[in-house]
Formats: sequence, C-alpha cells, structure tokens
Amino acid sequence: QVQLIESGGGSVQAGGSLRLSCEPSGRAFENYAMGWFRQAPGKEREFVAAIRWNGREPTYVGSVKGRFTIFRDNAKNTLYLQMHSLKPEDTAVYYCAAGRSLLPTTIAGYDYWGQGTQVTVSS
Repeated sequence: QVQLIESGGGSVQAGGSLRLSCEPSGRAFENYAMGWFRQAPGKEREFVAAIRWNGREPTYVGSVKGRFTIFRDNAKNTLYLQMHSLKPEDTAVYYCAAGRSLLPTTIAGYDYWGQGTQVTVSS
C-alpha cells in the first residue's frame, strides 16, 4: 500500500519557523511531481507549493512566496517545506501529494495524498 507520511507540524508563534517533511512508503516517487496543500477549518483545501520530479521550477501560491521553500531530496526520497515568518493565517492541516503530471497546482493533478500534519500559528 502506497502512503505519504507527513511530519514536522506543530505550534509556533507568529514569525516562527517550521520544516515539514514528507516520506513515501511502499514506493519511490523520484519520477513524480510533489506538492503541498493546506486546509484551514471551514475552508477548502488549497495549493501551497509544488516542485518537479527533478527538483526544478518550485512554484508557490502568492501568499507564501518569499516565506516558504519547497525542495526535495530524491536520494532520501523525501519532500520538504521550509516555512519562515509564519502568520496566524498559515494555520491549517498541511498535506503532501504526488502526481504524474509535470507540475500540477490543482488537487486533480495529484494521485497520492498523505494524511496531513497540523500547523498552528498563534499571534
């Protein structure tokens, strides 16, 4: 069974930093684009960042540009999301995903999903 397992979530104060990790089990995803989404209470799941299979063309939603960095280590089969200057509006459950498309930025573009990790930012 293929699983994506996120870790690294937690509670921080505004201005703080967190690094999320995503490790697949059951198969390797070195040929897949990978992405991060988030879902705040009462809101729809939204795209945060994505990266190609080769680590190129990191793409971000405007609200996180300059604060978040997506990167991957294919040798370790791990995806990361480094988050700096966190804001209360970043509070959400963060999900990693893997997709066969080149650089998907929509939910429909991804084939595998993790269970999510909670990020809470207090003011």
